[in-house]
Amino acid sequence: MAAIGAVVALGQVAPAWSLPAFARETGVPCAVCHTQAFGPALTAYGRNFKLHGYTLGTQKTIPLSADLIASFTHTAENQPPTPHFSENNNVALDDVNGYFAGRIADHVGAFVQVTYDGIARHTSWGVLDARWARDFTLGTTDTLFGVTLNNYPTVQDPWNTTSAWGFPFPTARLANAPAAAPQINGFFALQTLGATGYALIDNVVYLEAGGYRQLSDKLQSDLGITDPSAERRIDGTAPYWRAALQKSSGPHYFSLGILGFSPHVQLPQQPAAGTDNYTDYGYDATYQFANGEAHTFNAYLSYIHEHQRLFATTTVGGSSGIDNHLNTLNLSAQYAYRQTYSLTLSYFATSGSTNTTLYAPGAWFGSANGSPDSRGYLIQAEWVPFGKADSFAKPFLNLRLGLQFTGYWRFNGGDLNYDGAGHSAGDNNTLFLYVWTAI
Repeated sequence: MAAIGAVVALGQVAPAWSLPAFARETGVPCAVCHTQAFGPALTAYGRNFKLHGYTLGTQKTIPLSADLIASFTHTAENQPPTPHFSENNNVALDDVNGYFAGRIADHVGAFVQVTYDGIARHTSWGVLDARWARDFTLGTTDTLFGVTLNNYPTVQDPWNTTSAWGFPFPTARLANAPAAAPQINGFFALQTLGATGYALIDNVVYLEAGGYRQLSDKLQSDLGITDPSAERRIDGTAPYWRAALQKSSGPHYFSLGILGFSPHVQLPQQPAAGTDNYTDYGYDATYQFANGEAHTFNAYLSYIHEHQRLFATTTVGGSSGIDNHLNTLNLSAQYAYRQTYSLTLSYFATSGSTNTTLYAPGAWFGSANGSPDSRGYLIQAEWVPFGKADSFAKPFLNLRLGLQFTGYWRFNGGDLNYDGAGHSAGDNNTLFLYVWTAI
């Protein structure tokens, strides 16, 4: 444990998703809810637990947990340093998180996070997902109805194909990343509050709809958000919708889904410029194999098309045209042995409209040809020694050790000299070693 503590003091993190508080509440090991014993990917039982508002437990416990992730990040070439860090070979304690997570009352539960960001050196509120959920019988059809109040579009989603919980987890924050991403991919996390209602009909059809509104600058400041006046802001209410079909057949599980998000966005401190209007349409699929024996397999697909009407950005000279689009594709497949050793392979690609003003040349972060096109692959190997029924100190001791390698074939529109400053896509290749622990 002293050795583990020494390693943990070094590293890097992303939001945490698997909490021992839930295992203590339900009285079952983490492996029952998670495909690999320690989050975030969920099994059918884990999805059911989340959709029922984190309230299926029978044990009386105080639903508190904490976790952290530490990491080492190496990039193929030295890059402009993040404040407090060097150009390369960085170790960081990225986040330390505390949680209230579990049942509050019959049919009411919550997942509430407070986080210290070790990279930004700042404490604020984190993920919020508060729920009411209850089962009903409509005629002869079993139906679950629920309502979620949350601060991060897609954080309420029970599938691991959307941005909040999608692969990779965790991810390297001290490495360069492609310039373009759709608005649904976390752009409004923690700065908005939304409510959606959902129904699971006959354990097959899932339907959800609602909307998100911007929190005031004062409330965000009170919650620890730094400089909310510099944010791009949702104007009015941004609608969110989701539908999915799921089916289990023996050891096989399948799901197919669609989702959407449509914010109108004001530029920071420039309401007179109007809004940029976005519509994101997403399609996703999940396949899982688990027969209770040593071998499990999980595969995920996510595709998002974003239609952009950049009225405000064009008005202030930040875009060469109003109409633009962006597409993202993510595929991943994971094999795990005894929910302890795993290997995941992933392919990702971004493509979109050429816009020489929006995607301007610039060292490391720009595009020489005005294109957002990027594509590459990720390989991840992990060891998760605890979280099973016979694990030592269950469920208080949880540990995940992982090694990721991200390789780029194309970055911000090019492979060689993609930024106009002589850098190649491969200069952004990243090796990421992490330790994630929770109690």
